[in-house]
Amino acid sequence: MSEVQKVSVALTTEQLAAVKAAVASGDYATTSEVVREALRDWQHKRELRQEDILRLRQLWDEGKASGQGAPLDIEALKREAGLRLAAARERMGHAD
Repeated sequence: MSEVQKVSVALTTEQLAAVKAAVASGDYATTSEVVREALRDWQHKRELRQEDILRLRQLWDEGKASGQGAPLDIEALKREAGLRLAAARERMGHAD
């Protein structure tokens, strides 16, 4: 296990009550365990956000590298979407 160091953390009344309730219910042995788990969750979420940002940057770069965009005919897109929807409904046995 890593070296343990003590720090002081200021919590709101509601946060402290939630931490104490978690210990009192037996979910955690100490308030320190609650805080350590919260920090592990925070670290995990932060890593996931960083991975998401990297993936979005890759997608952005791929989009830019794919070339100039072309104008779209919204009415043609609507017709195509309507045809696809009708075909999907027909396959599923829904009649409109």
